[in-house]
Amino acid sequence: MPVSTRRALLALGGGNAVEWYDWMVYGLLASSIGPQFFPSSNPLSSTMSALAVFAVGFAARPLGAVVFGRIADRAGRKGVMLFSIGSMVSTSLVITVTPTHAAIGTWAGVILLLCRIVQGVSTGIEAPLNSTYAVELAPEGHTARFGAIMGMYVQVGIVGASLVCFGVSSVMSQDALDSWGWRIPFAIGALAGGVFLWLRRALPETLESPHDDTDTKDDAEDAAPAGPWAELARRKLALLTIVFVVAGAQAINYTWTTGLPNLARTTHHEDSSAVFAITTLSGVLVGCLYPLVGRIADRSRISRTFWISRLATAALVFIVLVYQGPGLTRFTVVMLLGAPVLAFTMGLYNTVAATLMPMHCRVTGVGIGYAVGVAGFGGTAPYVLLWFQDHGAAAAFPVYVAVLCLLSVLLYRLAFARGAVRAGD
Repeated sequence: MPVSTRRALLALGGGNAVEWYDWMVYGLLASSIGPQFFPSSNPLSSTMSALAVFAVGFAARPLGAVVFGRIADRAGRKGVMLFSIGSMVSTSLVITVTPTHAAIGTWAGVILLLCRIVQGVSTGIEAPLNSTYAVELAPEGHTARFGAIMGMYVQVGIVGASLVCFGVSSVMSQDALDSWGWRIPFAIGALAGGVFLWLRRALPETLESPHDDTDTKDDAEDAAPAGPWAELARRKLALLTIVFVVAGAQAINYTWTTGLPNLARTTHHEDSSAVFAITTLSGVLVGCLYPLVGRIADRSRISRTFWISRLATAALVFIVLVYQGPGLTRFTVVMLLGAPVLAFTMGLYNTVAATLMPMHCRVTGVGIGYAVGVAGFGGTAPYVLLWFQDHGAAAAFPVYVAVLCLLSVLLYRLAFARGAVRAGD
C-alpha cells in the first residue's frame, strides 16, 4: 500500500475513531451523566433520560446527511470532513465544562441536548462520508478490505472509550466519577480530535477518483442535472435497503457497546470498573476480527458474505437472554460471544451501503439511509433494551433485532437481483 494511501487512511480513520470515541463515551457514562443533568429519585429514570438525549442526537443525523451530503457530492469530500470533526471536537469541549442541573437548573439539560444535536449532525455526515471515501480510495478487488480498515478505526474509538472510562473509574471512587470524573473522557476526546483535525488538512480529494469503477454508463446518464430528491427517488429500493442494512448493524452495535453495559451498571448494579474492563476486552476482540472479515468478503464476494453473516446474526442475537440477572460471569459470556457477531456485522455494513449508490449521489444517499437507520433503530436500541427489561418483556428485544436483520437480507437480495449493487461483485 503506498505511503500516501496509508497517511490518508490514518487521517480519515483516526478522525472517525475520535468521532466514535466521543459518541460512545456519552453512552457509556449515561448512568453518571443522567443524575447530574436530569436528577430524579429513581436512578434508572435519570439514566433513561440521558439515553433519551443519546437517541435524540441520532434524530439530527438526517440533517447532516441531507445538507452536508449534497455539499460533499458536489463540492468535494475534504471540506466536509474538516467540518465534521471540528464540530465534534468543539461540542465535546462544551460538554466538558457545562455546569450541572444543580448549578444552572434546566439550562444544563438544554445545553447538553443542543451539543448532542450538533454531534448528531456531525456523525450524520461522518459515517457515510468515511465509507464513501474508503470505497473510492480502494484499489480494485480490495473494497471490503478498505471498508474493514475503517471498521477497525471505528473499533479503536469504541475500545478507546471503554478503556478511558475503565481507567478513570479505576482511579477514583464511584461518587467522584458520578460527580465530576465523567468529564475527563470528554476532555481527552476533544484533545485527540484536534490532532486529527490537523491531519485531515492533507487529505486528497476523491470526488473524481480514478479508482472508482462503480459508475456504469447508465449511472452517467442518471447523473444529468436533477434535484437530490429526484435522484434518490429513482433509487428507492437501494435507499430502503441501506436503511435496514444500517438498522440491523447499529441495533447490534449499540446493544453491545451501550445497552448491555448500562443494563449491567444500572439495573444489575455491577461494578463499573469490571463492566468497562469487560466491554473493552470485547471491543478489542471485535477489532482483531475485522481484517479477517475484509479478507473473507473480498475473496468470497461481499454480497454473499453479507447475507450469510447477517442471517447468522439474526439467530445469535438471542444470546442476550443469558444476561437476565446480576452476575459478571454471565455478562462476560454475552459480551465475548457477541464479539464475532459484532465484527461481521460492523465490518461489512458500511461497504455494503456504499456499493448501493453511484458516486454522484453516494454521500447523500448513504448518509440519508444511514441516518434514518441509526436514528430509528440504532440509537434507540439501548433505550428499547432497558424498556423491555423494565417491563418484564426482555425476550421481546432479540426478536425485534432479529426481524431487522432478516429484513436487511430480504431487501439486499432484492436490490442485488435488480442490479442495484454497484461494486464488490
